[in-house]
Amino acid sequence: MTHQLKLKKSIMRKNIYKWHRTISLVIAIPVVLWAASGFMHPIMTNIRPNVATQFLQPVVIDSSRITISLQEALQKNSIEHFHNFRLVHIDTNWFYQVQPSVKELPVYLSTRSGNALKNGDRLYAQYIAKQFLEGQSKQETEKKLYASLSTDIDIADEKQVTPAEAVSSHDCCDAATACVLKNEKGSAVKSVALITAFDSEYKFVNRLLPVYKVNFDRSDGIRVYVETTYDRFGYAVDNRRATFDKVFALFHNWSFLDVLGKAKYLAMALLLTMAFLSTIMGLYIFFVTKTKKPNGNTVVAARRNHRWTSFAISLFTLMFTFSGAFHALDKLKIDDRYNFYSNQQIDAAAATLHIDSLQAVVNKPITNISAIQINNELYWQVFTKSEWKNKKENTAPRKDLMKDKQVPPPNGTYIKATDYNVLIDGERKYAHYLAGLFSKHAAPDIVNTTAITKFEGEYGFVNKRLPVWKVSYASNSNERYYVETGTGKLAVRVDDKDLYEGYSFSFLHKHHFMDFAGKSWRDFSTMFWAMAQIAMVAVGLTLYFKIRKQKKIRNEK
Repeated sequence: MTHQLKLKKSIMRKNIYKWHRTISLVIAIPVVLWAASGFMHPIMTNIRPNVATQFLQPVVIDSSRITISLQEALQKNSIEHFHNFRLVHIDTNWFYQVQPSVKELPVYLSTRSGNALKNGDRLYAQYIAKQFLEGQSKQETEKKLYASLSTDIDIADEKQVTPAEAVSSHDCCDAATACVLKNEKGSAVKSVALITAFDSEYKFVNRLLPVYKVNFDRSDGIRVYVETTYDRFGYAVDNRRATFDKVFALFHNWSFLDVLGKAKYLAMALLLTMAFLSTIMGLYIFFVTKTKKPNGNTVVAARRNHRWTSFAISLFTLMFTFSGAFHALDKLKIDDRYNFYSNQQIDAAAATLHIDSLQAVVNKPITNISAIQINNELYWQVFTKSEWKNKKENTAPRKDLMKDKQVPPPNGTYIKATDYNVLIDGERKYAHYLAGLFSKHAAPDIVNTTAITKFEGEYGFVNKRLPVWKVSYASNSNERYYVETGTGKLAVRVDDKDLYEGYSFSFLHKHHFMDFAGKSWRDFSTMFWAMAQIAMVAVGLTLYFKIRKQKKIRNEK
């Protein structure tokens, strides 16, 4: 029995040797590609294009420039129903930004004349993109604006006009268009494109759609992606960063297999699982065999190097491969967050907005106004100037929300459109309404509600939207709905099962267990252990080819 047991163990050991060697050869190149691109990733995060800010400070509405009501502007443009509206400005010119429906681009109606701004959304995208790139400037005075019209063009018919004609025919639309298209300060806009689907440059990780891609005429070819319906920075990329992104997508995300669709993630998960199992086999071999002294034998020396190098690196190999496979399999799930939004339609006849009345109710400087419906009741969602300051930042504006990722808490005041009474705790009630709309849960099912003002924990930077409300339920693995009251959209839905993959990828793959030491040490850890994987493969392949060479010499004899 003892002899048979030893024989079985010997056969099993030989099979493990064989499978370890075979699998290692299969996954050698994929591991090198993943490790090399993984080494590059922290470098990429430190060569982002230099933009002035990723957050625009709200501007107090200049009510003196609102001489036509929202209802009158809608009627003038034959808009009978709309999804939502808010007030935006291009320099000193104010407009009602009106979305006819949630799937349509907004139109821009002058608050002075009610006229529609031609190509308004495209112009506004350029205006805010330039502010993100070069910083917010103080509003021009009307006097300076009129003076600049001496060289403007009449956008309606694109014919050259005289200064006198420009002044006499001046309205908000002409002035706003000239402000954007004839602005000679800073970088000129080279091209503008509406992005309605993710592509090779503006990837799914950026989350926001639709956005405008504003390409500036600079030597670095910088492109800034902006969301016009929330004045939101989406993404910025220049030629250098684009090259890094393409290499990373090719080697790490395997963009060359995109033609396979989601089957690509199955292939990646399979190879990563093989790498994980090969490491387990290698550890088994390490513990059941003894290290021999080389005594001048190059093959034994190579085997010794491979044993100890692989053993020292094996923990991080297991971490990378397990979390990578888990992450790849998680990609097979359908991300349906874009199907959840408030699809409200408001009757233009009911939009009897009186800004002076709202001002009297809130008694604070108003930075914006929107319309929302809660159980078919219309409310004015009024935002006021916040006194909140980020304690972590100095007087300088925020430049990188990845490092300084905190915004003011939601401060909307909800005023009933019919009688101008304030809805007590309106922000929270609207968050509950949205969460109920998306989850189909009743209000009593809510167990907790929290305002989220920074990216941390399960609500990471990848979700892009801030501020949001976290509305928690006890059912469906303690599901949580993160809702954005400013847009009426779902930011993300998570439950306890999602945490396993999220924390696995965060801690085991991206080394966030090093956060206590700061980003620099976390990046160093990621890069060091990524290079270690390449070293392990190199040592393993050296051993393989030395054994092959030795066998070849023996066969020749």
